[in-house]
Amino acid sequence: MKQETQFTEKVTRRSFFEHIATGLQGAALTWLLQQDLYADSPSPEQQEQESVSGPHHRPRAKSVIHLFMNGGPSQMDLFDPKPMLDKFHGKEHFKQIAGEVEFPERAGALMKSPFQFARHGESGMWISDVMPHLAKQVDEITMIRSMYTTNLTHEPALYKIQSGSEFTGHPSLGAWVSYGLGSENQNLPAYVVLDDPLGLPVNGIENWQAGFLPAQHQGTRFRATGSPVLNLKPEFEQPASVTQLERDLISRLDRIHQRQRTYHHQLEARLSTYSLAARMQIAASDALDLSQETAETQKMYGIGQPVTESYGRRCLIARRLIERGVRFVQLFINSQIWDTHSAIASNLKSACQRTDQPVAALLQDLKQRGLLDETLVMWGGEMGRLPIAQLSPDKDARKSGRDHNKNAICTWMAGGGCETRAGIRRNG
Repeated sequence: MKQETQFTEKVTRRSFFEHIATGLQGAALTWLLQQDLYADSPSPEQQEQESVSGPHHRPRAKSVIHLFMNGGPSQMDLFDPKPMLDKFHGKEHFKQIAGEVEFPERAGALMKSPFQFARHGESGMWISDVMPHLAKQVDEITMIRSMYTTNLTHEPALYKIQSGSEFTGHPSLGAWVSYGLGSENQNLPAYVVLDDPLGLPVNGIENWQAGFLPAQHQGTRFRATGSPVLNLKPEFEQPASVTQLERDLISRLDRIHQRQRTYHHQLEARLSTYSLAARMQIAASDALDLSQETAETQKMYGIGQPVTESYGRRCLIARRLIERGVRFVQLFINSQIWDTHSAIASNLKSACQRTDQPVAALLQDLKQRGLLDETLVMWGGEMGRLPIAQLSPDKDARKSGRDHNKNAICTWMAGGGCETRAGIRRNG
């Protein structure tokens, strides 16, 4: 009796689970517990049988390329012409929308677009003259003019469109895709971010956070030039056999450390990240090596031209990544170049010059390679713009821009099973 009491005092619930976590006893306990844990769910055997038959419909998209346009592109100057703005240009309209204006002290009258619109393609889609390259790809596009958001300010609006919540701490869309599907290439992350070398977007790295999901599902930043990932390569060369011995030893030590700290849930994410980094040393460098592309392809993306070089490189890298099994690739622009509060005629044109040719080339390239049907391409920002002018402090109408509009956003999608108006016409 005395010996039994001493044994009971030494074995706590925590130490019990620590000691049976591995081996046959751990497997047996896992099987017993899962009978209660999944009592209302199909058994693993049933799930395996169901998975053999596949889902109830065949998914079209295998990967996503998200071309995020930080700042809020002006829908009525790009995709959504407003004849009534031409007719009532200069008329007072502030009273009707006063509650929706972020900077009421700078509000002006109704302002027509400084750009010209025309119909393009079989679909007859309206595109303004600042997007001449995209105009040639409109029959691959599904235009959505009915989107809206819930906040006038960039920071919460960005959280909203990235994660579905106005507040930080929630997983981004790419993190959910990584969590649910993983990567088809075990040597590359499921979720890759290609941010602008000129600087981070508003909200910084929180745009691709994992939130409450394990940390390995956050976006992995790749650089378009130089080393793809900082600190990825070792500082000095050594024989491959020595490197492998080091990795094996580190892995064993990591696992011992983890078993002794089962309560530290982030350890698994860290160990997975380190393991992926080791495998990425070759795969990431290969994916970002654009010298493997033809001169014709690089020219199509605008690589070699100062204005389109940066975004063109990243669009081409995005295509190379999804070819290698990456599930979700996200491209950002520095700061928020689409936030055209002033001089919209020149600022919006500048934003289009940086991105229009590379984006159109991406669609054309994906289609030529037979990848567009299984790749969903998304283009858009976090808000739209108002139909009235936003005046500069000196009230000079020539410097007019547009204020934020949370009630009207234009975005488009292509590929991945999206239905287009041209496709409907061709297929009857």
